[in-house]
Amino acid sequence: MPRCEVCFRHCEIKEGSLGFCGARIAKNEKVISDNYGKITAIALDPIEKKPLKHFHPGSMILSVGSYGCNLRCPFCQNSDISWADEVKEWKKSAKAITPEELVDIAFSAKDRNNIGIAFTYNEPLIGYEFVRDLAKLSHEAGLLNVLVTNGTAELSVLKELEPYIDAMNIDLKGFTKEYYDKTLGGSFDMTLRFIEEAVKHCHVELTTLIVPGENDTEEEMRQISSWIRSLKDASGTEIGKSIPLHISRFFPRFYMRDKNPTDVSLIYHLADIAREKLDFVYTGNC
Repeated sequence: MPRCEVCFRHCEIKEGSLGFCGARIAKNEKVISDNYGKITAIALDPIEKKPLKHFHPGSMILSVGSYGCNLRCPFCQNSDISWADEVKEWKKSAKAITPEELVDIAFSAKDRNNIGIAFTYNEPLIGYEFVRDLAKLSHEAGLLNVLVTNGTAELSVLKELEPYIDAMNIDLKGFTKEYYDKTLGGSFDMTLRFIEEAVKHCHVELTTLIVPGENDTEEEMRQISSWIRSLKDASGTEIGKSIPLHISRFFPRFYMRDKNPTDVSLIYHLADIAREKLDFVYTGNC
């Protein structure tokens, strides 16, 4: 059986079947993107909504998403296009659109202060081929490209995309292997490696959602901020102190409706702790 090489799962997929993410399929003994060009969501958003604070602030960006995800976050706010049963319906109804058509749409929105295209809503890396092809055309049209991702992908995927991506917001969802493995269904090590490499190639901002009882301790925030501070650029110079960190408040969603929203005072307190190591810390959903 052909094996998918996008993320740590390395799914071996039977002919005509989908991998764990629900967006990669085995055809003719190869694993390809099943969601190529299939758009479930499109909107012109403020760049700050990604969130990006230090990348063309005040501008707008055309945000597009497809379906599928390689994590299983129980609090997912986009579960209907990421991994719930509704994904099956989106596969049937998602609008197929070419990279050329999307570039035309993005370019036509320049008069509304649009600077480019953001790949977001579901996990864009599981359909990296479409991201690559669209982002290349977008650059040729003089537009910018933003990737909003969980960072759960092999560095070979990042290498294909890095010439065309200008900025990323990457989720650093916590700082323990147990949280990534048991709660999120992810890979802590892969995410760290992805971030370490991404900061060498483009503007990066990071986001941590604080979930009560999961990743909300002072100790963990000190670990997160200390690790971020240690990040280096391609020349080996430490740049982590200036990488923006967004600390966001959790609200009950999807399979985590039994928890209370994160206390606002805790978000502010953890942000103060992060500021002991980092210059730019922002709070969200408060």
